[in-house]
Amino acid sequence: MNLSIAIPAMVNNTAPPSQPNASTERPSTDSQDYWNETLKEFKAMAPAYDWSPEIQGVILSSLNYGSFLAPIPSGYVAGIFGAKYVVGAGLFISSFLTLFIPLAANAGVALLIVLRIVQGIAQVMVLTGQYSIWVKWAPPLERSQLTTIAGSGSMLGSFIVLLVGGLLCQTIGWPYVFYIFGGIGCACCLLWFPLIYDDPVNHPFISAGEKRYIVCSLAQQDCSPGWSLPVRAMIKSLPLWAILISYFCEYWLFYTIMAYTPTYISSVLQANLRDSGILSALPFVVGCICIILGGLLADFLLSRKILRLITIRKLFTAIGVLFPSVILVSLPWVRSSHSMTMTFLVLSSAISSFCESGALVNFLDIAPRYTGFLKGLLQVFAHIAGAISPTAAGFFISQDSEFGWRNVFLLSAAINISGLVFYLIFGRADVQDWAKEQTFTHL
Repeated sequence: MNLSIAIPAMVNNTAPPSQPNASTERPSTDSQDYWNETLKEFKAMAPAYDWSPEIQGVILSSLNYGSFLAPIPSGYVAGIFGAKYVVGAGLFISSFLTLFIPLAANAGVALLIVLRIVQGIAQVMVLTGQYSIWVKWAPPLERSQLTTIAGSGSMLGSFIVLLVGGLLCQTIGWPYVFYIFGGIGCACCLLWFPLIYDDPVNHPFISAGEKRYIVCSLAQQDCSPGWSLPVRAMIKSLPLWAILISYFCEYWLFYTIMAYTPTYISSVLQANLRDSGILSALPFVVGCICIILGGLLADFLLSRKILRLITIRKLFTAIGVLFPSVILVSLPWVRSSHSMTMTFLVLSSAISSFCESGALVNFLDIAPRYTGFLKGLLQVFAHIAGAISPTAAGFFISQDSEFGWRNVFLLSAAINISGLVFYLIFGRADVQDWAKEQTFTHL
């Protein structure tokens, strides 16, 4: 998200001139003039680049270019040897490289893309490895809420970056977005390694009652990872393909929104960098809250036996796909109203978060023993979408700035709904035969 909020300030032809809002709020003073001159000196040190919309799309997509290589091996290794060090190493590498993005941008587009590719591989280690931890920590009846609470951190991080990043770009310059948040990421590594343990059995200071509850609840299902993989059975598994296709389709829309929300608000609504950051942050903070609420609601419906697990997964997926698709397709027709545009963006983010308790967590249901590997495989499909969708969006926008956004939203909605139809037909929530103990022993 650092680059998404910074790129309007990094590019000459994207960032509109700042709106002189200050003069309408209070009279100009000598101290204010001095402060404005100081800020201009800061921003003068931040270069601007002549990147076309196509190049911007490639740069935003490049985070996913090398990500196809890492998910499966990192998920597999995390499942076998433990996720603590896999996730921690990915967090540190990604954060450390963030500090060098301004230098890479100065050196040229090629080096920036290479750095982003390496950074994307490191981030994959974090995304895939963490689910190998949850499969040993999350009791089945609490799985949706625990994974969604943890997953909401990405939305919360996006909210903070967008909220603060726009202000940093407008005051002291866009390079400080990368310096500050890269440093915070490195500092988080100091908390990760001493506090995280791969399973409750080895945790030194949780209560005996909590440890016994988790271990007993997980004893009912086989979560122990295997060295061998039933690859042939996986390839033939339609429920698995339903989840894979859902990941591709839903992350197509997610990566488009994540990459282009600040640019859309900056260019279409003509907001300055500070306001663009604040407005861009709103959908993500609402999404963060709704992810948690969706997980709590899913587990409530399951624990009270109001709905079956597969019904919950399909219902939440349908809600999280259909309504946001309709809302986003309608966006170009309300662009004249700033309040309606922001309302639509916030509603889209809020409702799409229901997918986190639907198809996006369904792999934990059908094959808990292969969680690490399957999350890696799913991330491959997600990153394929992430590599294509911002590039495609950049192409559409470069062809026609007005109708380009309409085409971006129409294509995203069509892909998203296609994935939903396939999932509704073939999705399942019971443990598949190839993921059970007897299958493993015959391999």
